[in-house]
Amino acid sequence: MDGATRFRIAAAHAAPALLDKAGSLDKAIQLIEEAGKRGVRLLGFPETFVPGYPYWLAVYSLSEQSAMNRRYFDESVAIDGPDLNAVKAACKAHNVNVVLGISEREFGTLYNSQVYISDAGDIVGVHRKLQPTMPERYIWGQGDGSTLKVFDLPVGRVGGLICGENSMNLARHALILQHEQIHISSWPGLAAMKNFAEWFTPHVTALSRVHAYTGGCFLVAAQDPLTAANIAVIETALGAQDKLKAGSGTSAIHGPMGDVLASCGDSVDGLVIADIDFADIAS
Repeated sequence: MDGATRFRIAAAHAAPALLDKAGSLDKAIQLIEEAGKRGVRLLGFPETFVPGYPYWLAVYSLSEQSAMNRRYFDESVAIDGPDLNAVKAACKAHNVNVVLGISEREFGTLYNSQVYISDAGDIVGVHRKLQPTMPERYIWGQGDGSTLKVFDLPVGRVGGLICGENSMNLARHALILQHEQIHISSWPGLAAMKNFAEWFTPHVTALSRVHAYTGGCFLVAAQDPLTAANIAVIETALGAQDKLKAGSGTSAIHGPMGDVLASCGDSVDGLVIADIDFADIAS
């Protein structure tokens, strides 16, 4: 930790280029550069920002998805290879610590992961989603408790959970016991899905406020809005559908009392930023 107790954090409220690893990484780098220019020290990304969240999983039958899921495998990220080199360089160049949501590829298995990258451009840790949620099991394997960690970044002790993990009280408690100061809560924009809109956003907000308050920590909740371009990628491959619509996604930053410090409002694509002070954790 570099000793600063007051600094700026942000959520990337932005859409990737679905099924396009290179395009999604370029978008991530653009957001890191913008964050650096605006004095952000820690930037949290939505779930599987690279190569985008597979919204088709709950929309089409399993038998229709085989080729699409293979494409997703091919566009996923190998952490040990060169895929993240440009992102690491951007973190170093712009003095930004990043928690990046990726679909991680290791040999023949995919994992839904968060990668923790310091402002020196080093990967300091990876968390793999413990239990993929419902149809996500078509495409991702299970993580395990070995990655349920809080990582030391120059800005402090940073942990995170992915989507449904934020409702797992024992997983949350494991991070709280490790003295988490900032929690990165990574989500897809599932309010874009038919019959999800009414409950999903309040669900995310409630879980975010509860964890910030019970953990006495700051919390970054990052979601991606679903774009017409990304819906077109899905429909071109799998056919027309009426369950997904463009828009939604609610990103926010909460203080240790559960209060909302910043939210995306009407923002369609960009950063949600808040200035924080660790003294608020002790008060």
